Amino acid sequence: PEELRKIWVGWHDTGAPMRQKYVRFIELQNIGAKELGYKDTGELWRAGYDMTPAEFSVELERAWTQLQPLYDELFTYVRTRLIAKYGKAAERADGKIPAQLLGNMWAQEWGNIYDIVAPTDPKLAQYKPVNLEEALKKQIAAKDPAAAAAFASGTDLTSDAGQDAKTAAGKAMVRYGESFFTSLGFPALPATFWERSQFIHPRDRDVVCHASAWDLDSVDDLRVKMCIEVNDDYFTTVHHELGHNFYQRAYNKQPFLFRGGANDGFHEAIGDAVALSITPSYLKALGLSESEPPAEADIPLQLRTALDKIAFLPFALALDKWRWGVFSGEIKPADYNKAWWELRGKYQKVAPPVDRSETDFDAGAKMHVPANVPYARYYLARIYQFQFYKAMCDASGYKGPLNRCSFFASKPAGDKLAKMLEAGQSQPWQQTLKEMTGSDHLDAQAMADYFAPLYEWLKMQNAKK
Repeated sequence: PEELRKIWVGWHDTGAPMRQKYVRFIELQNIGAKELGYKDTGELWRAGYDMTPAEFSVELERAWTQLQPLYDELFTYVRTRLIAKYGKAAERADGKIPAQLLGNMWAQEWGNIYDIVAPTDPKLAQYKPVNLEEALKKQIAAKDPAAAAAFASGTDLTSDAGQDAKTAAGKAMVRYGESFFTSLGFPALPATFWERSQFIHPRDRDVVCHASAWDLDSVDDLRVKMCIEVNDDYFTTVHHELGHNFYQRAYNKQPFLFRGGANDGFHEAIGDAVALSITPSYLKALGLSESEPPAEADIPLQLRTALDKIAFLPFALALDKWRWGVFSGEIKPADYNKAWWELRGKYQKVAPPVDRSETDFDAGAKMHVPANVPYARYYLARIYQFQFYKAMCDASGYKGPLNRCSFFASKPAGDKLAKMLEAGQSQPWQQTLKEMTGSDHLDAQAMADYFAPLYEWLKMQNAKK
């Protein structure tokens, strides 16, 4: 815990020097927003959702109330396990969790502490997640001799041959994602995608490796820019990024101004909805797993997923509520840090590991704040993806627990997805959502249904305290 505290403090110290510049940055943005007819930039940001800014704020809060009971149970369980691991270093009188202990620099996703909080019940502990990295390397090497050298011991990966092998392995990873979409009935990616994308880190220059998807000509010049490694995380990321590309191509017949997501949350949610289909049955269908475990094995997998997807929601909500308050003037520059931790405490129930003051600027240590990237889109996407996923599971004819559904190779699910993607931004997102899901509003019920087995298990664990 002490080492984690030092790292946390060191990272958050990067925010302090930009504090006064950020105050001026807010002033300048608000000048522009007022010239466009808005009260402030926060209202401008919230105005892009086919509803009033006030209605949008209410929409986000309402969805949070649907999921807060699940978050509270997850929080209580994680806090108990952290105290068992770290003792007094994890225990606070106010019941909050010290932020540095949650496995992420901003405590926004907790998946990295799964080994600490994993179920200890021998019946559940026996079910280990598929070693996807090992299975992927084995299968890619068997199918593609050009890629095999990337996994062979002694290969000089900086040589021309080594770089070629890494590129082949990266392309093989992307083929998995492409094959999911083609199984739904979508056409394959164009040849130029494979010629022009960046799949691995080039050896002759520094690049931004943050995965991204690109539509260069609003027609068919689609690309990804990634530094792919063959592992679990990139397997999911590939499905996510291709969701952007297939969305971009689907709406390219729309008039130019309508070539975009129904709203910014839709674009982030498409690939993640597909990635939810990376179930044990999907991995078995691909030959990456030998068997599909029984239903009780779902609890470890659901817990690992919830540590990221559920834990993220209150962080995302607090982040943009803080910025909206800053833009409106409700949060004064003299109270930036105080308000930041009040919101983090209210929604996440986390606290800084050391005392903080107004000489600090801890929000600035999150890239999206100085880079000025609105964050509500990620909150929306975490919820939309489950709405989309359930709609496609229903279309596929699946019957059973939602979390075990994979709509891989379902043409009816693909038809439903294609219709939504092709609409682009040509109509209010509420209409597009209703055509896809039957609901015209952000609804976290599908997410709650997905995690229903975990919710019941967490309540039982917390009752044992």
